[in-house]
Amino acid sequence: MSFTEHPDFPAALALAEQLAEVARRIARQHFRVPLEVARKADGTPVTVADRGIEDEMRRLIRGAFPRHAIRGEEFAAEGSGEFTWVLDPIDGTKSFISGYPLFGSLIALLQGTRAVLGVIEAPALGERWVGAEGRRTLFDGRPARTSDCRALDKAVLYTTTAETFEAAERSSFEALAARCALRRFGGDCYLYGMLASGYCDLVIEAKLKPHDYMALIPVVAGAGGRISDWRGAPLGMSSDGRVIAAATEELWRESLELLGGD
Repeated sequence: MSFTEHPDFPAALALAEQLAEVARRIARQHFRVPLEVARKADGTPVTVADRGIEDEMRRLIRGAFPRHAIRGEEFAAEGSGEFTWVLDPIDGTKSFISGYPLFGSLIALLQGTRAVLGVIEAPALGERWVGAEGRRTLFDGRPARTSDCRALDKAVLYTTTAETFEAAERSSFEALAARCALRRFGGDCYLYGMLASGYCDLVIEAKLKPHDYMALIPVVAGAGGRISDWRGAPLGMSSDGRVIAAATEELWRESLELLGGD
């Protein structure tokens, strides 16, 4: 049974949309205005917007589904059970604090280890992708579809930044990029929405955490694409953070051969 047939699906979908609205509202309140930026233990930036969005999301989840677990970027994990919400209140905080509009908010619902519902919310642009297991991905309420690109020499490739690649990963990425028609940089989770809507064909990244990629899985898959780690294995909470998303099966397979995954 796909999650769309589960009795909780309508309520979970409605909640996911509500969480995205919260992210849009709070992020817009703080975007391109003077903002204090703190540094977490790992050196990454965090703002009142990151924490405010996640805090409100958690409050709404607890009210709607008190037995669901919650895993987010900014606060400690809560609960355990069949269903887990995985939250990234602002994916691309560096973009957010520098006034670059291609940051997003990510909302995923896991059933066991499967990501069965995912939302990519782009607050500054007022755009949203919603994917659910067993259902076509929607972009602002309309069906989304990946491109029909099946070969690297026709592909538009994106990555947020090559700085995240280790030396061997950078070498593999460069070999793959040299085969593509075009490569571009920047975008964080927005890149996967672009892929789901057919505007780019391939996204390659590394050093992502579960809150960075779990919501992407239903969005990409529901639009007809493939998403996995660099070995071709399904993404999960214990994946190594290397992600490949492709518009078609053929493009995904050709890319995996060059990435190697070791």
